[in-house]
Amino acid sequence: MYLLGYDIGSSSVKASLVEAQSGKRVASAFYPKTEMDIISVKPGWAEQDPAVWWKNLQLATADVLNASGIQGAEVAAIGISYQMHGLVLVDKNRKVLRPSIIWCDSRAVPYGEDAFENLGEQWCLSHLLNSPGNFTASKLAWVRDNEPGIFSQVDKFMLPGDYIAMLLTGECTTTVSGLSEGIFWDFKESCLSRKLLKYFDFEESMVPEIRPTFSVQGELTAGAASLLGLKAGTPVSYRAGDQPNNALSLNVLNPGEVASTAGTSGVVYGVNGSPDYDPQCRVNSFAHVNHTAGLYAKKTDKPLQERIGVLLCINGTGILNSWMKRTVVPDLSYDAMNELAATSRIGAKGLSILPFGNGAERLLGNENRGASVHGLQFNLHGKADLVRAAQEGIVFSFAYGMEVMNGMGIQTKLIRAGLANMFLSPIFRDTLAGTTGATIELYDTDGSVGAAKGAGIGAGIYKTPAEAFESLRKLSVIEPDLKNKDTYKAAYERWKSFM
Repeated sequence: MYLLGYDIGSSSVKASLVEAQSGKRVASAFYPKTEMDIISVKPGWAEQDPAVWWKNLQLATADVLNASGIQGAEVAAIGISYQMHGLVLVDKNRKVLRPSIIWCDSRAVPYGEDAFENLGEQWCLSHLLNSPGNFTASKLAWVRDNEPGIFSQVDKFMLPGDYIAMLLTGECTTTVSGLSEGIFWDFKESCLSRKLLKYFDFEESMVPEIRPTFSVQGELTAGAASLLGLKAGTPVSYRAGDQPNNALSLNVLNPGEVASTAGTSGVVYGVNGSPDYDPQCRVNSFAHVNHTAGLYAKKTDKPLQERIGVLLCINGTGILNSWMKRTVVPDLSYDAMNELAATSRIGAKGLSILPFGNGAERLLGNENRGASVHGLQFNLHGKADLVRAAQEGIVFSFAYGMEVMNGMGIQTKLIRAGLANMFLSPIFRDTLAGTTGATIELYDTDGSVGAAKGAGIGAGIYKTPAEAFESLRKLSVIEPDLKNKDTYKAAYERWKSFM
């Protein structure tokens, strides 16, 4: 018996097959082999054709079945992880009305800012846990005002994962976690935010039917099964945005637990046991995958519990490291670059780099501050110092945001992450542990594996998440370097002085 997990990203679609009993991945594949196109008609716009996601999902499915030699009928459940905050619009015939406005599109910012002011900042933060910002609700408002002909045809709005689930099952559904990431969920009332819908003049009928995150959300149609080489009737039993799902893949489900990723952008995602918020809106809060409250609780036999995912996102992280490689040490591999950086001592001889060069940063109040280098001495600093200072600057931006999370009651003393991207760098790992005092655990997992195991939980194949993640393999543990604690602190305080 096998579980199939999909991860619908903006760069590629990945599929993984997991053997249910052992919990081990037996095959994985992704498409396309180069990054998917992002349509940018105007500066700040970012769209994708949902049909491209579906095409690449079919190709990835064929590859994992061929690579594993497994028959499609052996797949017992399907789970979906997806890029958050996107908008897909369909008419009554389930036809897509326009390209999806994806997560990194910034056209709707003025709509979110106006809503924040007119609905009331305190109301938005206490009920929605966020400013409407640039999330799905604000993107739908942009379509309403700028494409009224399209808006008049909308029967349902969906997130990217909702759309893929619709193609698989023929049913148009969503989740509380998904609605919260679109800023449609009222945490104080534990229901759909009718006040926000009224403000934006959205009909409640446009909201898909709400299903629990871990549940049979539909069954594979005969048509979808034929296209994918799977069995009709296979349950689609889990769906979540990429960051909540990444936390699930690392078995981060309870208050105080923290997951992290550090690719092009960097994320620290902690779980809170109460619906708290940052008054300055520097981090975002959403319903985590195991949040069960209000309307959601009525649809599950699981005990009522509040589980809020607090998401710190920093745009300029791994992209700074890759920029350094291309610009400063283009002839070196990443491993060789890390070895070079290790020849510079902690603090990079007084050199500090702010990594905020990849657009507006929510952590900084949506300022587009840009990256900057401080303390550069031509007769002192070389390539090794620049590369080390860049990696330390990325870590320090994490630590700066984690101070906000600590103020919300999330004590970031243990960080779990997959061994990938920046976590492959010993300097990054050691500096993160040394600066924050957190122990770092690295695991062999990814989002598509997490989605597969989530499907196993939702289908009842695993009785509990603990059972699903018994096989989660810890690769290494990085403890804080207490001997150099003061040295890391001095470098971090110097870096903060330039903020």
